[in-house]
Amino acid sequence: MQWIAQGFIFRRVSSPFHRLDPRVKLLISIELFALALLVSSPVQVVIAVAGVFTLAGVAKILRRMSRSLTYTLIFAVMIFVINLVVGYPLIESIVIATRFIAIVGATSVFFLTTPPDELELVMRWFRIPRDIVFAFVTAVRFVPVLMLDALQIMDAQKSRGLELQKGNIISRLRRFIPILIPLVVDAVIRSGELAEAMESRAYGAVKKPTSLYILSMRSADTVVAASSVLLTGLAAYLFLTLL
Repeated sequence: MQWIAQGFIFRRVSSPFHRLDPRVKLLISIELFALALLVSSPVQVVIAVAGVFTLAGVAKILRRMSRSLTYTLIFAVMIFVINLVVGYPLIESIVIATRFIAIVGATSVFFLTTPPDELELVMRWFRIPRDIVFAFVTAVRFVPVLMLDALQIMDAQKSRGLELQKGNIISRLRRFIPILIPLVVDAVIRSGELAEAMESRAYGAVKKPTSLYILSMRSADTVVAASSVLLTGLAAYLFLTLL
């Protein structure tokens, strides 16, 4: 479990993709997301998945993305089984399940290569209200932390003799109460500390606060963005006409 949780935490890596402007990274992720939605045949879904994993390899996040996709595989299997049950053909069920993996992988590429600070700058660039930006970025920061806290609490309770794998579903859910209560208390304490930090920095005192950092497009970012748009358009054309 901790191996999976580590895959959701941002780690700065020296790669060409990490050095791109976050708006360009978001554009590429949206393009991969759109291509994943367009696939309708085995050849197309293989190309879409290969594109996602190739980009992850260039960004040097392939191993970490495989951790975040572990839970995705469970949902992909569920989607595959449900489609078979409702009457979809075998090949089409595989395509739909694999398309879901490609969609999640496309979004993972952006979040695993973009720190929360740059994510905040991108959302501000889109003129999203400041409170919404703060809430979203805070969630992105603390959800992986809460996952690690939950794992530590589970290990501590297991060391005290708590059995989580025995009994029926209802008894297992009851055994999670000693884990949920410390986790909620820890989250409340953490939120109080965050509120004090916000007050000490005069959050909300100015209607239009300035930012220390400003996004700026380099020539390499422009070239990559234009190339990605052309390649995506070509791939969409091939998907809709030839493949």
